[in-house]
Amino acid sequence: MTSNRPYLIRALYEWIADNGLTPHLVVNANHPSAQVPEDFVEDGRIVLNVALQAVQGLQMGNDLITFSARFGGRPFAVQISPQAVQGIYARENGHGMIFPDEGENADQAAEEGIETTAQEEAEPKPTRP
Repeated sequence: MTSNRPYLIRALYEWIADNGLTPHLVVNANHPSAQVPEDFVEDGRIVLNVALQAVQGLQMGNDLITFSARFGGRPFAVQISPQAVQGIYARENGHGMIFPDEGENADQAAEEGIETTAQEEAEPKPTRP
């Protein structure tokens, strides 16, 4: 199965915006897909205001999140994969979601774990006399 992260990001974004709040993304700026303004990165992360009033051309796809915004008065084209997003929350109240780290093989490991669990559940358990 594909990652559910892009779907959750879009759903939470819509939920936050529908409630009149300001959605912010917490992004791993060191992720290979992250094209973010380095001057605003702290401790390897950047928090991005992605409210429609703050960005232009926001596209939240399954493989890429893109938009343009001004940072320190200068325009910048932001481009990140959903896997670089560590969380999404509303600025005003902090409600949202933090995502678990996804390593290079996280999807494969998760799939194997699910398959193992399903297989274990299907096998009869040994009983004691």
